[in-house]
Amino acid sequence: MQGQNISDIIEEYLKRILADTRQVEIKRSEIAQLFNCVPSQINYVINTRFTIQNGYIVRSKRGGGGYIRIAKVNLINDADVLDDLIDVIGDNISFSQAFQIIQSLFEDSVLTQKEANLILVAIDRRTLDFEDKRVENAIRARILISILNRLKYDG
Repeated sequence: MQGQNISDIIEEYLKRILADTRQVEIKRSEIAQLFNCVPSQINYVINTRFTIQNGYIVRSKRGGGGYIRIAKVNLINDADVLDDLIDVIGDNISFSQAFQIIQSLFEDSVLTQKEANLILVAIDRRTLDFEDKRVENAIRARILISILNRLKYDG
């Protein structure tokens, strides 16, 4: 584990659990205690590593009996998840966020490696080389949403 930071270690731990089951329910304070870190570190990991773009849905309940439920979803088999993903993309998306989505689709075997690579080339920074990054991110979002809609109806 040399070279790994605490966030990477927590992410690995949760992903190992999710490898055996499609869903895990955790208590933030218990995980923080297990890794001897502050509970906000758990929030950071969940908010940045377990996103819809990465193929996860997170639900939480606050309070004394509160929990955080993380579920690995198959993006293509659930039209509602694809709609949520389209909502997250909105009017613009960075290349790194779009890359996460394409990687999740590839990992879920929705896209072949060749298809994923072709999409990545189409939405790459060098391909969409506009002086105004807002235009670049808007066009990338349109392309990605069109692809997701096609997958949703042709999948």
